[in-house]
Amino acid sequence: MSNRATSRVLAAVTALLTLGAGAGCSTSADGADSQRVDVVAAFYPLQFLAERIGGDAVRVTNLAKPGAEPHDLELSPSQVGQVSEAELIVYLRGFQPAVDDAVAQNGGDRAFDVTSVQPLLDASAGGHDHEGEEGHAEEGNGGKDPHVWLDPTRLAGIGDQLAQRLGKADPARAADYTARAATLRADLTALDGEFKRGLATCQRREIVTSHAAFGYLADRYQLEQVGITGLSPDVEPSPQRLAHTIEEAKEHHATTIFFETLVSPKVAETIAGQVGAKTAVLDPIEGLAAGSNGDYLSVMRTNLRTLQTALGCS
Repeated sequence: MSNRATSRVLAAVTALLTLGAGAGCSTSADGADSQRVDVVAAFYPLQFLAERIGGDAVRVTNLAKPGAEPHDLELSPSQVGQVSEAELIVYLRGFQPAVDDAVAQNGGDRAFDVTSVQPLLDASAGGHDHEGEEGHAEEGNGGKDPHVWLDPTRLAGIGDQLAQRLGKADPARAADYTARAATLRADLTALDGEFKRGLATCQRREIVTSHAAFGYLADRYQLEQVGITGLSPDVEPSPQRLAHTIEEAKEHHATTIFFETLVSPKVAETIAGQVGAKTAVLDPIEGLAAGSNGDYLSVMRTNLRTLQTALGCS
């Protein structure tokens, strides 16, 4: 082979190697998400935690869609695949049976159960104990209330532990996760202070709710919850339960019957009509409404204003 021919071959090989290297760089740039930790969150409050603590270092997938009631979530095959492929799965054991099953089958040591950080209160905490009535031993928690996120201080504790779990999955950015968790804790501590001050002096302290989801909030801020149904929002109360709640509402001079965003207000409206009260939304923040621009902090502050109005707080 002549020197000129040899030079042409070497030039062609060099060009091919250069193209290959360029393609490799392009793939790396296009696949920047591979540098982020894939987190699956079972429902909105856990998505909020993961996004606030993970920042741009994580990619968070919420299994429960906006506007959907998360208790009875059914997972599609693609969602089961997301659970099996995630680097970290954040869930609350007993709240969503389909998620529990997927975690049991595919979660392994990648699952972070928030109840391991904050043990759950009994379903009757923060209110009347209607033992034996429908709804109080539902959602697979053996009579426990899963709505732990409605106490900002408990949510902060979960956030601290989530930061540690993210740090184990991604040691290079562990300090960043810890720092963001500390910032979130400060925000939640400020929110807790607003609730304490805002609900310190009220004419009434009983909240009549369509769904007994507010035990943690009631426990934290010395309120008393009267739940029309039990823990599950889609359980129809018996006529006897309705009659009993109407009597309690009258006894406590309730001026407002609360219902929530993701379920029908029909039962609350029925009781309000019997009592001569108004209805208002008190959001358990199990999920955001479709199209909502709010987040956990803004919805909690809306809840505070609603409670202050309903309870006659000064």
